Amino acid sequence: MRGQGATSTRANVEEAYYVASQWQLMWRKFKRHKLAFVGMSVLSLLYLFGIFCEFFAPYDPYQRNADFTFAPPQRIRFVSDEGVHLRPFVYGWQRERDPVTLRPVYTVDRGARYPIRFLVRGDAYKFWNLVRGDLHLFGVRDGEAAFLFGTDKLGRDLFSRNLYAARVSLSVGLVGVAISFVLGCILGGISGYYGGAIDTAIQRVVEILISIPTIPLWMALAAALPVTWSPIEVYFGVTIVLSVIGWTGLARVVRGKLLELREADFVMAAQISGATESRVIGLHLLPSFSSYLIVSLTLAVPYMMLGETALSFLGLGIRAPAVSWGALLKEGQNIRTVAQSPWLLIPGLFVILSVLGFNFVGDGLRDAADPYKE
Repeated sequence: MRGQGATSTRANVEEAYYVASQWQLMWRKFKRHKLAFVGMSVLSLLYLFGIFCEFFAPYDPYQRNADFTFAPPQRIRFVSDEGVHLRPFVYGWQRERDPVTLRPVYTVDRGARYPIRFLVRGDAYKFWNLVRGDLHLFGVRDGEAAFLFGTDKLGRDLFSRNLYAARVSLSVGLVGVAISFVLGCILGGISGYYGGAIDTAIQRVVEILISIPTIPLWMALAAALPVTWSPIEVYFGVTIVLSVIGWTGLARVVRGKLLELREADFVMAAQISGATESRVIGLHLLPSFSSYLIVSLTLAVPYMMLGETALSFLGLGIRAPAVSWGALLKEGQNIRTVAQSPWLLIPGLFVILSVLGFNFVGDGLRDAADPYKE
C-alpha cells in the first residue's frame, strides 16, 4: 500500500509538471534560486515602505527640530537599568556644545526613557495626496523623540525622509524603464522587421546616442530643465531624460532577434493567414523571446535608479522639497560632514540593497527562463 501511495504521489507530481504552463515552470525554477528569492523579498519590502511611506514614517519628513540638529541614531532597546521590558524603547539625547569646535555633542540620557508605541496618532499627512490621515505604525508621545536614523542639519528625521525618498527613487526606475521598454520594442521592432533605409536610419541614431558619454549627456539634458518647474514636473523631466538613453541597448537586441526570427515558419504562417505587420511583430515575434525581455527589464531598473541618484547627487535631478535617495546623499558631499555624521550615508545603503536585489532577481529570471538549464 505504501508503494502504491508513493507511486501515485510521484505520478501526480509528474503530471502536474508536464501540464504546467511556461510561467508556472519559470516560477518553480525561480523559487530554487535562493539569492533571487531573497532579492525579491527585499525589493517587495522596500516597495511596500515606499508605497505606504506616510503610514510607516513616524514624522513629517519636512518637520524641523532645532534642538536635534545632526543628532545620531537612537538604538532600540529592551533592557534598561530597571530590567527587561516587553515594550521597546529608546533613550533620549542630552545635548551639549563642544567648547572648542562649537559642534553639538550628544550623550545618552538614561533618565529619559521613551517607550515606542504602535498605531499611534501623529503628524497629519495626505496619503498619495488623496486621503487625509494621521495614523502611523509607531511613534512616541508628544515631547519625546525617536530618531532611528538620526537627523540632518535642520533636525529632520532621516528615517522618515528615507522612506519618502524610497517612493521617488524606486518609482523613477519603473517609470523610466517602462518608457525605454516601449521605445526599444517599437523602434527595434521596426528596424529589425523592415530593414533597408529605416533600419539604417534608426541604427545610426542609436550609434550616435551610444557614442555620447552618458553622464555628460544626462547632465546637459537635466540642466536644461527650467528652474521654475515644480517637483512633480522635475520628477517626470528626470524620468524622460533617463529614458532618452535607456532604450538604445534594448532596441539593438530586439532588432537582432527579429532579424533572426522574421523568416521563421510561424511568422510566414501568420503572414499567409492575413495578419498585419504590426500584429506579426506585437503578437508573434516579440512574445517569442519575452523571457529575455523580462530579464532585460529587471536589469534595466537599477541602471535607471543609479542614473537618478547620480543626477540628484550632482544637484541636477530631484530638487527640494522633493526627496530621493540621491538628493539625501547630496547632503554628504562634504567629507567633514560625513566624518562627523556618518549616518547621512544611510541612503547609499538603500541604493545598494535595491540594486543588488534587482540584479539577483534578474539572474534568477534569466536562469528560470532558460529552457536548457535545470
